[in-house]
Amino acid sequence: MVSLSNHERSDARSPFDRLRVNGNVTRFSSFVLALLLSASFIIPFLIGLAAAEEIDIPVIGDALVSASIGEPSTLIPILASDSASAEVSGLLFNGLVKYDPDLSLVGDLAERWEIRDGGLEILFFLRKGVRWHDGVPFTASDVQFTYQRLIDPSVPTPYRGDFERIASLEVVDDTTVRVRYKEPFAPALSSWGMGILPKHLLENQNLTNTPFKERPVGTGPFIFHRWIRGDRIELKANPDYFEGRPYLNWAVIRIIPDQATIFLELQARGIDMTGLTPLQFTRMTQIPRFTEAFQKFCYPSFGYTYLGYNLRDPKFQDKRVRQALNLAINKQEILQGVLYGLGAEATGPFPQESWAYDPGVHPAPYDPGQAKALLAEAGWRDTDGDGILDRDGRPFEFTILTNQGNLARELTAQIIQQQLSRVGIRVKIRILEWAALLHQFIDKHRFEAILLGWGLSRDPDPFDIWHSSKTGEGEFNFIGYSNPEVDRLLLEGRANFDQEKRRAIYWKLHRILYEEQPVCFLYVSDSLPVVHRRFQQVEVSPLGLGYNLIHWYVPVSRQRYQLS
Repeated sequence: MVSLSNHERSDARSPFDRLRVNGNVTRFSSFVLALLLSASFIIPFLIGLAAAEEIDIPVIGDALVSASIGEPSTLIPILASDSASAEVSGLLFNGLVKYDPDLSLVGDLAERWEIRDGGLEILFFLRKGVRWHDGVPFTASDVQFTYQRLIDPSVPTPYRGDFERIASLEVVDDTTVRVRYKEPFAPALSSWGMGILPKHLLENQNLTNTPFKERPVGTGPFIFHRWIRGDRIELKANPDYFEGRPYLNWAVIRIIPDQATIFLELQARGIDMTGLTPLQFTRMTQIPRFTEAFQKFCYPSFGYTYLGYNLRDPKFQDKRVRQALNLAINKQEILQGVLYGLGAEATGPFPQESWAYDPGVHPAPYDPGQAKALLAEAGWRDTDGDGILDRDGRPFEFTILTNQGNLARELTAQIIQQQLSRVGIRVKIRILEWAALLHQFIDKHRFEAILLGWGLSRDPDPFDIWHSSKTGEGEFNFIGYSNPEVDRLLLEGRANFDQEKRRAIYWKLHRILYEEQPVCFLYVSDSLPVVHRRFQQVEVSPLGLGYNLIHWYVPVSRQRYQLS
């Protein structure tokens, strides 16, 4: 772990240290106050403010303070495998392409592109005039450098598979890149949503221990300012952002590893935006004082929560055991008792909103009797009458690991513990801080079972999660799943550009994975974000909330945070 620099010490000064909560009163520095007292300035200034308020013109100012239960492990996008890291790095870096609100791919750092030779070649034409946050121009060499790092075996990125399909990447000139693929690759264009790295800062750096991972320089709408470990990350608006300066001056992410504490901070106005728990959404946010101050949203998340098994463990290698566990876990009890009905039962690797989802795959019924029968077939019986199944003298017991601060997962683990005890399986639960869980246990495959969730990309290609080649340290198939037919379907699905043919392939994949149960697919929860009502132009799209963050603003009279 890289030690904190002086700029990240708790005693370091920051413009955000001078931000003060002012209610509805805007504070100005003595310099600005003196300027306002000038007769030549005060009248047009006040008229301008009044006009902006009256017709609701977007204005610059204020800060968005959000909360995260997990601290990022890195801010380098090609290494960011967890949601906390990806969400922050997404505000700092850009890819060549991105999804628009209608889920169509549009240019980001690439202004346009041409797809040639039946999809084997993409010619990217990059935006001109884009600069890194340190002022150095962005060029095609940065794209080439990022590609080289992605395919470098010494770089522990889980995204390498998409870029190993490339036969060559050529820098035509400073604003043109030619990418040639070895064979047709359906997710080729969308894969270039990966954040691009600055060659001039990282060319001679080891990405796993460079100070850059905690003090990044990107091209995105916000500029990294400071990271106080265990407290907050401060980002300031990029005045030169190529899509236009964000109206908000600051984006601050507070690290609060407990959802109850986050809710208390929300009520006390210590944060402006967070995700609510189902209990908070349905039972604790109905009072007028809350609804007048905050706007709640509810929409299906694009992902799922699952109980994953370490398939290197002999206990879980028999498919009948995994099928029995699926039958022994009552998902409806979890949906109603934990999610308060704000979600749906998961049946496989694709959510219902995905075009790859197979509606013909129905969830297996809750059937503890059949679960016991399958376990007996697999050799698990209670031979000593202690209420716990055993085989070859060993009891059937295991520990579920999950992350600290996620109440829904903790409660789900407790329900699973109770339900599996009814079929003779002893379950223990261990709650770990996010970074420790990720790096000390998941990456190193030191677990028996894990309760986690996947947030999915809009292209349904799940190669990195399920292919047998992706089981290394830091890669996404950390459960160790291997199935030659699944490997074949995954390769076939990403090599076909016809969506209907891909759909048929992924339907087969969906059925196999649900039948084999390499993980127990539990539920797709609804996203339940809440945002303070002073923020304007807050919109929900199929991409979720925050896709248009650079357009969020706060009317002058409602701004809470100002430089003093």
